[in-house]
Amino acid sequence: MCLSGVDYFSTLGYQPAIAALAAGFLSPLATVVLVLLTLLGALPVYRRVARESYRGSGSIAMLEHILPWWSGKIFVLVLLGFAATDFMLTITLSAADASAHAIENPFAPEWFEGSHVPMTIALIVLLAIVFLRGFREAIGIAVVVVAVYLALNLIVIFVSTAHVITNPVVISDWWSMLTAQHSNPIMMVAVALLVFPKLALGLSGFETGVAVMPQIRNAPQHGAAEPEVACKSMSDARQSIRPNGRIHGATRLLTTAALIMSGFLIASSFLTTLLIPQEEFQEGGQANGRALAYLAHEYLGEGFGTMYDVSTICILWFAGASAMAGLLNLVPRYLPRYGMAPHWARAVRPLVLVFTVIAIIITIVFDADVDAQGGAYATGVLVLITSASVAVTLSARAKQQRKRTFGFGAITLVFLYTTVANIFERPDGIRIAMFFILGILLTSAFSRVARSFQIRATSVRFDDLALQFLQTDAERGEIQIVPHEPGDRNKSEYRAKNADERRYGHIPRKSKVIFLEVHQRDSSDFEEDLVVEGEERFGFRVLTVKSANIPATIATVLLEIRDTTGVVPHAYFEWTEGGPVSNMLKYLLFGTGEVAPVAREVLREAEKDEKRRPLIHVS
Repeated sequence: MCLSGVDYFSTLGYQPAIAALAAGFLSPLATVVLVLLTLLGALPVYRRVARESYRGSGSIAMLEHILPWWSGKIFVLVLLGFAATDFMLTITLSAADASAHAIENPFAPEWFEGSHVPMTIALIVLLAIVFLRGFREAIGIAVVVVAVYLALNLIVIFVSTAHVITNPVVISDWWSMLTAQHSNPIMMVAVALLVFPKLALGLSGFETGVAVMPQIRNAPQHGAAEPEVACKSMSDARQSIRPNGRIHGATRLLTTAALIMSGFLIASSFLTTLLIPQEEFQEGGQANGRALAYLAHEYLGEGFGTMYDVSTICILWFAGASAMAGLLNLVPRYLPRYGMAPHWARAVRPLVLVFTVIAIIITIVFDADVDAQGGAYATGVLVLITSASVAVTLSARAKQQRKRTFGFGAITLVFLYTTVANIFERPDGIRIAMFFILGILLTSAFSRVARSFQIRATSVRFDDLALQFLQTDAERGEIQIVPHEPGDRNKSEYRAKNADERRYGHIPRKSKVIFLEVHQRDSSDFEEDLVVEGEERFGFRVLTVKSANIPATIATVLLEIRDTTGVVPHAYFEWTEGGPVSNMLKYLLFGTGEVAPVAREVLREAEKDEKRRPLIHVS
């Protein structure tokens, strides 16, 4: 909870001031609207996300399954662009705000003034060092930082509440000012509903809450893990087990964090509105971006106020930890698996260095300005929450849960309004997000092309009958494979294919052949587990395998046959009709094209020793 809480709870450092600027004396009412949206909207949505996407991939994984083929992949990449916007700007914005708190402290040395960019970069580098040390260290630091920060905030709220109780005139003064501005209660509610999208940063943290799910122990006392669906193999079964203990822990995490934050948001909003003059919230005012810090200095003295500032600086700095954890969880789960990132993108340390460099560039470009990055940050947060709402609505609809479909649909409309309102209010957010999206799409496309001739299978398994076919031929010292594009799969089709290959491929009459059929599935997939099954059809031996890519799969199966039997196989192809350019595009997009030369190129890349490389015959 603390790892996601450094992002979620750290917004207390600036959320009350943002609410006061946006809504004025209506700030408490607007905050109540935000809290209701949190508890009745975001929380139910993400509790369901945790139940259905328990591997930490969040709502993006749910939408990936709902939208198959390239449309789903591209949509996921776009969402990853918004996720990158959210997480990267969490790192840079929070570090910049931490620097601002340090500079504005009354005990800060003079040389702090004007050094906000170097200080922000130093905080980002320090965060990277923590993650380079290890993830467990990051979690330990998060627990200490959050515990201290919430304890200090609790003290500030108790002392401020006591001041309000002993000076009840501040309540009557606030009410008089509020009714003078908005005499009609209905208009108060209407204005609060209109301005609450500006408070959307108070929703930050839900996506990271499900992103850290892999760190939650699957405690057995909350129910034994159970299969999610019927599985055909042990590997499928292992991947489809529902970790009930982890799911229970994640929903408890989300609920606890939401309740804690809701209490702090309402209390801080009321107290800062009652006790701080409105002019202090404006730009240049002492409460601008640091309302609770203002109360800490005002009612508990400069010593406690400085301690509060240090705690705020720490949690704002370490808010980047939850964002970094989210990035380190999302990127390896999608981009390498799509073939859209190099293999090293699965490793933590290289990714930490890449994200650190990007964060430093963003800091320099935006001059460590918190306000300049706020719009993009809110846009990223809201788009992810809206996409999660859409995902759970579609999930409920697919399972024919009418009441939940209606409820989640209503939540989706509210978040959609909030997102659109935020984009119109601060269009710079969508512009910045587009840079991330474009960067991910272009990098992914180049990486996919560069890795097009790689072996893609993460594992290959032959069933018993397939192994029997191969071992029988291996005992004779030769294995002849005839790749065959499955059609009607009738007797005449196999007889014609066998006769043609023997005639034009010069296969000896006495040599036995084994047909290899690749039944194509979603061609946008890159990495996959291959299961090769044997069957006899009309007296012919056939190996069948399901895969997204035909040439690479044939090459992979040939290599596995060699490794399993110790015999280098021969494969007999026929030329494919069509031009080389169109065939290459078919291969990149649809996994087909000119099969023989592409399979041979994959083999050449995978096996440098020509004597051990399976032989390709084309006629």
